[in-house]
Amino acid sequence: MSHKVCCGVLVICSVTLGACGRSPDASSTSAAPSTVAATVGSVEATAPAETPSAGISPLGNANSEMKTLRPQAPSQLVVTDVRVGKHQGFERIVFEFTGDGEPGWFIDYSDTPTQQGSGKPVAYTGNTALNVNIDGVVYPFELNIDDPNIGTTHGAGGFVTEVVNTGTFEGRCQFIIGMKERHAYSVQTLQNPTRLVIDVLQAG
Repeated sequence: MSHKVCCGVLVICSVTLGACGRSPDASSTSAAPSTVAATVGSVEATAPAETPSAGISPLGNANSEMKTLRPQAPSQLVVTDVRVGKHQGFERIVFEFTGDGEPGWFIDYSDTPTQQGSGKPVAYTGNTALNVNIDGVVYPFELNIDDPNIGTTHGAGGFVTEVVNTGTFEGRCQFIIGMKERHAYSVQTLQNPTRLVIDVLQAG
């Protein structure tokens, strides 16, 4: 396993929907895949680790293919929290938003991800990575809120090693999810608050 260290701008935290007392209600989810990008930083998040919750199941249909979905316009969102949780048979990465609208995304595997805008290699811990690009975002000052300062979020002790925030650029933010190996994954959205949920199955 290779070790790589990121240089980024925003931040990322870890947890799971269950640890926050939120139930992943399938009736409020919307499946699909999409696009995004960012800027890199060296801030490290120390959010509380997510506690496994009984009865939590993966959302959506998982596979290892690229997933993309255009955002609904107008959409003005800011990622305010990133959480990683380890559950029975899968790991969950949650991106929580404030603002209006629905996020879009473009997500695909890459062993050598690059930063949006600059094209510079993004360092991460692991052997491969999910390159998560989220559309429909704005800068925090555009919503008159403080910068959430999301940097790098550690994994929960499983095959997801960390989530690296590389920044926001021209309506897109980018996160690199370091992993020990490639696994099938699904992408869903949840409401109240708006969240983008990536469930990565333990079996490849």
